[in-house]
Amino acid sequence: MVTNALEAFSLHDKVALITGASSGIGAQQARALGSAGARLVLVARSEDSLKALQAELADKDIKASYIAADLLDEQQWDSVVEQAQSCYGQIDILCNTAGVNLRQAAEQVTSESWDITQILNVKVPFMLAQKLVPAMQARGWGRIINVASLQSARALTNGIAYGASKGAVAQLTRAMAEAWSASGVGCNAIAPGFFHTGLTQAVFDSPEIVEKLAKQTAIGRNGDLQDLDGITVFLASRAADYITGQVIYVDGGFTAK
Repeated sequence: MVTNALEAFSLHDKVALITGASSGIGAQQARALGSAGARLVLVARSEDSLKALQAELADKDIKASYIAADLLDEQQWDSVVEQAQSCYGQIDILCNTAGVNLRQAAEQVTSESWDITQILNVKVPFMLAQKLVPAMQARGWGRIINVASLQSARALTNGIAYGASKGAVAQLTRAMAEAWSASGVGCNAIAPGFFHTGLTQAVFDSPEIVEKLAKQTAIGRNGDLQDLDGITVFLASRAADYITGQVIYVDGGFTAK
């Protein structure tokens, strides 16, 4: 039982599985959750990047294991789940952070590129959750944190496939919450504004666009990855026990204007 506010945010008895953990938002979530006490299972394609992050976390006395896997390959899903559960005996928190944004205009989208976007951004989060939730339910507690987007609510240039997938993530989050929250498994989504990551490199290559986007926020700047730490730890912790089915925008007020 939680007895005080600080204890409510502690993750010392929890294990978090983070997809897309080798860089960007996923790597930052690993740092944040690990600093709050969670043990980590990191999943991404690049083994070298995962090893580097594992070493960085070890220097901070954060325990982390990793699994190098391509989540576009459905044949790897069961293996990823089995390996993840075997690392520390359980998974309490699933961060569905792996994603892709091919930034194609409508006339450039192919059947293949559409499927890649929808599979990695929508299908994988659901299927991994479906496989992990029964064990969470058996323990009476669990957390799923999806990654939505500004494009969950707004249409942006060259984002038709990505926007469709992130609109789906918002609804998927609500549907997951309806399905599983009564058994103790909460599900919410973080919708970041513009943060400098691999997915947004094309945007940040243009100083003019970066400045324009910053001016569109209420705060007056684009995001730093550390701006996601608080919401990540909060949604993963017992402090968020009565919050589920929500898409929380961390965008400096971009969607408020």
